[in-house]
Amino acid sequence: MALPKLNNPTYEMVVPSTQEKVTYRPFLVKEQKILMMAQESEDPAMMTRTVCELIESCVDGIQNAMNLPTFDVEYMFLKIRGKSVGETVEVNLVCPDDNKTQVKTKINLDDIQVQMTVGHSNILDITDSIKLQLRYPIYSDSIDIADIETTDGIFKLLCKCFFNLQYNDQTYNKVDITDNDIMEFIEQLTTEQFDKIVEFFNSMPKLRHVVDVTNPKTNVRSEVVLEGLQSFLG
Repeated sequence: MALPKLNNPTYEMVVPSTQEKVTYRPFLVKEQKILMMAQESEDPAMMTRTVCELIESCVDGIQNAMNLPTFDVEYMFLKIRGKSVGETVEVNLVCPDDNKTQVKTKINLDDIQVQMTVGHSNILDITDSIKLQLRYPIYSDSIDIADIETTDGIFKLLCKCFFNLQYNDQTYNKVDITDNDIMEFIEQLTTEQFDKIVEFFNSMPKLRHVVDVTNPKTNVRSEVVLEGLQSFLG
């Protein structure tokens, strides 16, 4: 005799980049097992693929999470995790006043949102006649680029996020030019012009949460800023 099928609860959330409402469910035990195996592997690429596969399984209408902006993927995963294994996570935070004392702090995942910067735009005025349009980094970029913090990683990310360039009435789309063309253009920029591109990445939407912590040794109260998915996994 077959055992009964379980009806899983569903919830709604708003996708940050599109403001579209989507329906999602908690992940199942078999999916949680795969996630735990990915975490234990300490392989960033495996973890990235597993997170995306979970989102595709749990969120209606999401077919390729790898092509979503990073902040969308991180936000959706936290919402799913909250309904799956608990909406509170405990993390160790380092007190900024001495930069060594750690304090265990509980965070409600429902309080974590994608923060938008006022005035942020993906269309940059390079000169009076040149406008550069960039796309947000997508989740697969983290696999393709080993270390985004290095100079080489930053330039590779710029090539990937180049969407188009408008010069007077002419538009140069990414599909019609090579990475070498893009690199040659970037290398011709002044420092001031390049800083506009860097500011785009610095000010783009981020999964971000500010936590108040008090150092038990000094009684100094400080704010700790948490950014990115890894900060909230406990």
